[in-house]
Amino acid sequence: MLRATGLRLLLLGALTCLCLAPAARAADDEPLPGEVRRADISGALIDSLKLLGIEHAIRIGFQEKTRRELPGPFWTDYRQSVRWPRQWEDTDSWLVNYIGHPLHGAAAGYIWIEHDPRSTRDEFGLSRGYWMTRWRSVAWSAGYSLQFEIGPLSEASIGNVGRDPKTTGWVDYVVTPGGGLAILLAEDALDHFFIKWVEERSTNRVARASIRMLFNPARTFANLAMNRAPWSRDGRSLSW
Repeated sequence: MLRATGLRLLLLGALTCLCLAPAARAADDEPLPGEVRRADISGALIDSLKLLGIEHAIRIGFQEKTRRELPGPFWTDYRQSVRWPRQWEDTDSWLVNYIGHPLHGAAAGYIWIEHDPRSTRDEFGLSRGYWMTRWRSVAWSAGYSLQFEIGPLSEASIGNVGRDPKTTGWVDYVVTPGGGLAILLAEDALDHFFIKWVEERSTNRVARASIRMLFNPARTFANLAMNRAPWSRDGRSLSW
């Protein structure tokens, strides 16, 4: 039992160390004329693992049920926990399923956007480029959600979620990327129409940083995973 607990904590410790590592970034060199810079998949993967480490640390810190499941035979418990859902709900609260999971889906989407030059060039609006690039973030968010549910560094391996069939449902697989897209679009709109409007009328750096974090929580979460200030925006420093 102690060895199984140690293995789970070792996985979490590895993710924690990764969170403290320098941020992964693609080269900042300007592309040549006509050149289309590719997405930095390795950077997106590393920063997504950092986000995963933050989320698992929160689970262990605030969920007694997760801490209770740390002991036990690791591989046996993991195999028993990975299963196809038989129902929609998974016994989690409405707040967790329909707010918490979409927020972490949106955060994963923002990590992809930050590492995909094609996604960062268009601001919120009706342009085809903007809407097409946001769909690419959904694919990344869906993959992140699948790993979070049943992957080797998942709720199933750290917490044994799913060993009881009632604790796994389709809700997380669908709502995390789908609701994540909705939150991502809403945060983009708020940033474009409201946060920028406030910033143009205020010189108070604390107020401007607070507004950014309050009205863009998923982007704030993603910034932390990417070793950035939580209120960070590319090309928009808080100082004049």
